[in-house]
Amino acid sequence: MKSLAKEVAALGQTVLVLQGGGALGAYQVGVYEALHDAGIAPEWVIGTSIGAINASLIAGSKPEDRIAKMCEFWRRVENDHFVPGGLPVWLATATRNSLAVSSGVPSFFSPNPFAFMSPHHRLGAEAAGYYTVEPLRRTLEELVDFKYLNSGGTRITVGASSVRTAEMRYFDSRDERIGVEHILASGALPPGFPPVRIDGELYWDGGILSNTPVEVVFDDNPRRNSVVFAVHIWNPHGPEPETIWEVMNRQKDVQYSSRAAAHIKRQRQLHKLRHIVAELSKLIPEEKRRDNRISDMAAYGCLTRMHVVRLLAPALDYEDHSKDIDFSAQGIRRRREAGYRDTIETLEKAPWREPADEIEGFILHEASGGRMVETAAAH
Repeated sequence: MKSLAKEVAALGQTVLVLQGGGALGAYQVGVYEALHDAGIAPEWVIGTSIGAINASLIAGSKPEDRIAKMCEFWRRVENDHFVPGGLPVWLATATRNSLAVSSGVPSFFSPNPFAFMSPHHRLGAEAAGYYTVEPLRRTLEELVDFKYLNSGGTRITVGASSVRTAEMRYFDSRDERIGVEHILASGALPPGFPPVRIDGELYWDGGILSNTPVEVVFDDNPRRNSVVFAVHIWNPHGPEPETIWEVMNRQKDVQYSSRAAAHIKRQRQLHKLRHIVAELSKLIPEEKRRDNRISDMAAYGCLTRMHVVRLLAPALDYEDHSKDIDFSAQGIRRRREAGYRDTIETLEKAPWREPADEIEGFILHEASGGRMVETAAAH
């Protein structure tokens, strides 16, 4: 397995993209742990919401401390300490969810009592949420070394949505200093959590506009050959729901998958066009390439190659629409174990070894629960 590290490194930079999804983010811990055990160290981590939190724990810790820090975070947010043992699953879930709504989640968020008085009560722009995330701020300040995070060892990018302009904003440690406020902004999902003000602008959760921020890699300047591990914790594929309960569960999967398939299809097409432009530019005589107009057009070409390993987290057998607030010790453990197992199985298949058309710059390898469901380039 360790030999895979050199193989992956030879393909280009290693990028880890982490989707938002509350408690489902425990799956990402297992994914990172599997990569770590295989000797694969991401050079760049990109996250939204809970993905931004996990990304900060990775980039803001020394490699040998990362798994311990991630596990400590998830241990602190367990919220079933006061749920009696021996209850049926449905009753334990209902009790735990009621506690989360009424009391919050330890080390993460707690109720803002003024917000519950009236929806018209003026809370102020930076406090307009049903809960306060001051507990999360303290947790991150304790577990994340922001000085180390900004030292340049591992690049981190987190996404947030501008409240005023409805535009996506990516904060990148390559270009600016990242602090706890950027991580909080990326996870400020309304109306539960209040927006976070950065440089005079208010920001909400990045998942509102792009919950799977993989496009950052393909729009980077300059682009580099890459192996991108994109972790999807909301399942884009699912059966037709037949009950209202099933509808609520499927609705969340559809909403927070965030048109990932459409984004990927678009990026595959764009990157193929870049390759075509680059190949056609080679056919132009040297003397004509000196023409500014020709050279400007040729600049749209790009011969970088992106292997995107899309890891789809399978649904657990007892999940329902409240799965993103299932911060139970068992739920966290099962998702972490699934992430580790699925990633190890996917790495063993080494899908990037499959032959691909030379004209393709974006090669998708899709795995669900460790099982390859697609290995293809765009047509």
